[in-house]
Amino acid sequence: MIRSRVACDPYLSSSLQPFANTKQGQHLVHLLSKTNSERYPEYWDELRGLADGSGVPFLSIILMNFRKEISPFLPDVRVSNIVGAPDQCSDILICSDELAVMAHNEDGDASLRNHVYIVNATLENGVSFFAYTCAGELPSCCFGFNSNGVAFTLDSVPPAPEEVVPGGIGRNFRVQIENLSAGHNYNIMDVNSRKMFTTETASRGRASVREINRDAFYHANMYQHLSAVKQIVHQSSVCRQKRVAELPMNTLQEVLTILADDSNQDFPVYMQGPQLHTLCTAIFDMNEKSLTILTGKPSSMSVLRRVLMTTWTAKEE
Repeated sequence: MIRSRVACDPYLSSSLQPFANTKQGQHLVHLLSKTNSERYPEYWDELRGLADGSGVPFLSIILMNFRKEISPFLPDVRVSNIVGAPDQCSDILICSDELAVMAHNEDGDASLRNHVYIVNATLENGVSFFAYTCAGELPSCCFGFNSNGVAFTLDSVPPAPEEVVPGGIGRNFRVQIENLSAGHNYNIMDVNSRKMFTTETASRGRASVREINRDAFYHANMYQHLSAVKQIVHQSSVCRQKRVAELPMNTLQEVLTILADDSNQDFPVYMQGPQLHTLCTAIFDMNEKSLTILTGKPSSMSVLRRVLMTTWTAKEE
């Protein structure tokens, strides 16, 4: 599956690999490699293992895992000040006594269809994790949880090219750190303390953490509460935010109805191509301590997998 993704990823072949063959690209890849391998050697070993096990060039694995840290430095991006296509993923967060969920649409390029898998692993220290993962990437690129009862989902945010620090720590390596390269939105649930947070990060140590309560919170693909960060706001996020604001989201069914909304054919919440697709929908339920993964429109409740978020291992229900 990793080999297949590398072979058919249009952005990798048309933009990232040609750039990596330039002098500027080689220097940037060297900086990213040095910084991240020195700070997180075990994560770097995992990337090498992905390359060795699949038989694809290590450079391809690096480019896929650091595409958000590399894309702002592509020559056409610097000229146009536009970072790629409209970004993806949507989240609705609610934390009340009656309903405590993180509901997440996992959106991605059409080339990711049939190039995702679930990793259910136990580490040498006894900690286990369960993660929905894009082929060839670290299992921190989509959503998942560990045996400590901590779950996460992610939404891309588009910092302007001048906000991105060359050769910093990758977004899939660490949530908040002084020398983060770009920025991201991390939604985090702790079932043991019964708390939920949404965190927006940017380079140079900037971050904003917002605790979620009974007031439902929707996040698309733009900074909402981390101020003073220049960003490229795509029309897709603007339209999705506007549409969601028009709809109630007090019950789980209402939440799923929103994540299934495609009333705006150009910029829907539930994406069906031609470029971006909603690959699945994840529902982390704090009251049930469970993760349910849905396929197709989330309102149809077609269950792909349901697992319990226990405190010791990712046991399937």
